[in-house]
Amino acid sequence: MAVEKSAFGKTSEGREISLYTIINQNGMKACVTDIGAVLVNLWVPDKDGKMEDVVLGFDSAEAYLSNPSYFGAVIGPSANRIGGASFEIDDVIYQVAVNDNANNLHSHAQYGYHKRVWDAQILENGVEFSLTDPATMGFPGNKEVRITYILNDENGLELHYHADSDARTILNLTNHTYFNLNGAGNGTILSHELCMKASMYTPADDCSIPVGDIVPVAGTPMDFTRMTTVGDRIDSDFEQLRFAGGYDHNWVIDDWNGELRYFATVKAPESGRIMEVATTLPGVQFYAGNFITRQTGKAGAVYDKRSGLCLETQYYPDSIHHDNFPSCVFGEGKAYDSVTVYRFR
Repeated sequence: MAVEKSAFGKTSEGREISLYTIINQNGMKACVTDIGAVLVNLWVPDKDGKMEDVVLGFDSAEAYLSNPSYFGAVIGPSANRIGGASFEIDDVIYQVAVNDNANNLHSHAQYGYHKRVWDAQILENGVEFSLTDPATMGFPGNKEVRITYILNDENGLELHYHADSDARTILNLTNHTYFNLNGAGNGTILSHELCMKASMYTPADDCSIPVGDIVPVAGTPMDFTRMTTVGDRIDSDFEQLRFAGGYDHNWVIDDWNGELRYFATVKAPESGRIMEVATTLPGVQFYAGNFITRQTGKAGAVYDKRSGLCLETQYYPDSIHHDNFPSCVFGEGKAYDSVTVYRFR
C-alpha cells in the first residue's frame, strides 16, 4: 500500500494543487485531488487483468475549475435538489441559490464543495480531505467537514464522510463520479447491466423535484431488482423517463437501517468488470449521464451523452419538504456521518 503526491496544477489565484495516488497490493490505483475532493482516476483490471481508468474527468486542476458535469466531485453541503430553493428549520426560512429552474441543485454552482480547495492529509492507505464552511450559500451553521478516501486490498474504494455544525442545517453529502466500466471515453454505458436492492423509488415532477410519494418500481422501467441492461428501457414512453431525459431518479434502498450494506451491482459485459456498491445511506440517485455535453476529457477522450453513470448515495432529494422522507437535518451535537464503498471484481 502506498500514497504518492504529485503536482496537478494551480487555481486561478495561483494556489498549488496536488494529486494523490493511492495504490493497493493488487496494483489498483485511485487518484484524488484537493479541488472538490475529486476522484480523478480509478484504475481497475478487466477480465484479462488489463488496467484501465473507469471514471470520467480531466487531466489538470485547471479543467476542474469549470467541470459543469461535476465529474468525480464531492457535493455539499446539500447534494441534489431543494424545491423552491428555500427551506425552513426551527421557524426560520432560509433562501439558497436559484440555479435549476426555480429550485436549488447541488448547493451552489461556484461556492459549493465541488469547487472548494480542501486541505489534505496523507494516510497509510488513503487521503483525508477537510474544510471549514461558515454559514455560507444560505445554509445555516458553521461546519467542519471531512471526506476520507481509503483503497483497501479487496479492491474497494471506501468514502467516509463526516460533518459537524454548530446550528441545525441541511447536510446531505455525496460523490458525483461517473463510471464507465469499459474505460472512460470508451462509448456509452447503455450496455452496462445494473441490479439494485431497491423495490421503491421517489417519483418527481418535470423539474426533478420529488412529489412526496414513495412508490413500487414493479411493472415499470424503473425496476432494477433483477440484473437489467441500462439501455433496454431508458427511452421508454414512461412519464418519469420523459421528464428526466432518461434515468435520473432517487431509488429507496430496501431495509435501510443505517448499517453498511451492499445494494447495487454494475456489470460491463465487454470488459468483464463488475462494481458492487455499499452504503449506510437510505437512497441513491442513479443518473445515466443524460445531459453530459460533448467535451474533451482525460488523455483526449471525448465524453458525450451517457458516457458514464452515477450512483450517488444520499438522503432523498428535497427531504427537507417531506416529513415521510428520512431527515437530512443535522447539527447542534447531531453529527452527519456516512460511508459508501465502491468495490471491483
